[in-house]
Amino acid sequence: MFKFEELCTLIRLVGSTEVALVEIEHAGARLRIEGKAPVPLMGLVPEETRAAAGPVVASAPARAAATSTAVETGDSGVHPTEVGEEDGLQYVVSPIVGTFYRAPNPDAEPYVKVGDSVNRGHTLCIVEAMKLMNEIECDVSGTIVKVYPDNAQPVEYGERLFAIRAS
Repeated sequence: MFKFEELCTLIRLVGSTEVALVEIEHAGARLRIEGKAPVPLMGLVPEETRAAAGPVVASAPARAAATSTAVETGDSGVHPTEVGEEDGLQYVVSPIVGTFYRAPNPDAEPYVKVGDSVNRGHTLCIVEAMKLMNEIECDVSGTIVKVYPDNAQPVEYGERLFAIRAS
């Protein structure tokens, strides 16, 4: 069994670091301490990191020879991209696995609808992952042509969220 002082020390230690979770099993007792969640990549980090971790936009004309490929982003990660069925369309794909939400809350209007004009930096949707709400922003200016997932639908990494006709 753990002593009170040991518990307090462990809690302080986990709380003062960026350790997300500690689980210990000792003498038949099990202890789980959840620490600070790592800072989400969307919205709360420097612009360089955010640009590298943000939504991926695929340009159909730029990748017309392939059906599915990958682009090296310089952040030592590989982000999936897709070729469009139609020239001039660019696709915003999910940068994470989570739940897709079209609006900031159930009673609010969607951030965007088909036919809406958007500019670079415009919030398109939210993808919730592990209780963190990640706003997905547009990387191009243009018109929303299609919204792929339904509201509150689970989405996978690299799954299409929006088709945008760049202006």
